[in-house]
Amino acid sequence: MFLGDAMKLYLDLIFLINFGFDFILLLVVSYLLRRNASIKRICFGAFLGGISIFSLFLPMTTISLFLFKVLISILMIVITFSYKNRKYFFQNVFYLYSASMILGGFLYFLNVQFSYKQQGIIFFHNGLSINVIFLILTSPIILYVYVKQGIRLKTFYSNLYTVKIQIQQQSYEWKAFLDTGNRLTDPYFHRPIVLVYKDKIRDLENLEYILVPMHTIEKSAMIKCIRADVFTIVGNCSCKDVWIGLCDHPITMEGIDCLLHPKLLEESI
Repeated sequence: MFLGDAMKLYLDLIFLINFGFDFILLLVVSYLLRRNASIKRICFGAFLGGISIFSLFLPMTTISLFLFKVLISILMIVITFSYKNRKYFFQNVFYLYSASMILGGFLYFLNVQFSYKQQGIIFFHNGLSINVIFLILTSPIILYVYVKQGIRLKTFYSNLYTVKIQIQQQSYEWKAFLDTGNRLTDPYFHRPIVLVYKDKIRDLENLEYILVPMHTIEKSAMIKCIRADVFTIVGNCSCKDVWIGLCDHPITMEGIDCLLHPKLLEESI
C-alpha cells in the first residue's frame, strides 16, 4: 500500500512538472509570434505534453521514443494554435523547439554548475542537486530574457535596409537603420535628412553643403548637410530631395552606416 501510494505521488509530480514546463513553452511561443492563443488551449496542449511523459515507462526503442515525442509536439502545436497553413505551422514548431533548447540548455548548465565539481578535466558529483522548485521558478525568468532578446532582435532586423547613394560622381552602398527618433529635416522645405558619419563621404571638401540646426538632449548644434543626387532604398523605393547629414562621431550601432528618416519609408508606402 505504501509503495503504491509513493509511486502514485511520484508520477503525479512528474506530470505536474512536465505540464508546467510545456505550459511555459507554449506561452512563450504564443507571445513571441503573437498568436493570442487562449489560456484554455495552452492548457490543453500542455496537458497532452504532460501525459506524454508516461511513455518513458513503455517498452519503446530510442528511435520509436524520439518519433513519438515529435508526434506529441506536433499535436501540442495543432491543439494550441490550430493549423492554418504550412508556413504558420512550421514557424510554431520551430519556435517551440527553439524555446525548448534554450530552456533545456540553461537548466543543464545550472545543474552542472551546482551539482558537479571540476578538477582539471574531471567532473564528479559533489552531492548537491538543484531543487525542482528552483528549476520551476527560474524557468520563467530564463524564457522571459529569451523572449525579450528575441523581440529586440526581431525589431532590429526588421528595420535594417540597404541603401545606394550617388553624390556627384561618387557612389556608396550603406547598411541603414530606420531610426524612428530621427525627425531631422531642413528648415526650408522640410526635406528628410539621413544621418551618416562624415568620414564615410569621400572628397568632402569639394562638396557644397547647407547648415541645419539640430537639437539633441545634450546640446544644440549646426550640422552640415549635402544633397544626394540619387538615393535608393534597395527593394523599396528611390527617393528625391534627400539630404545627408554629416555627424562628427561614428554611429554607435554595430554594422550600421547611416540612420534613415521615417518619412522616407512613409512616402514609399
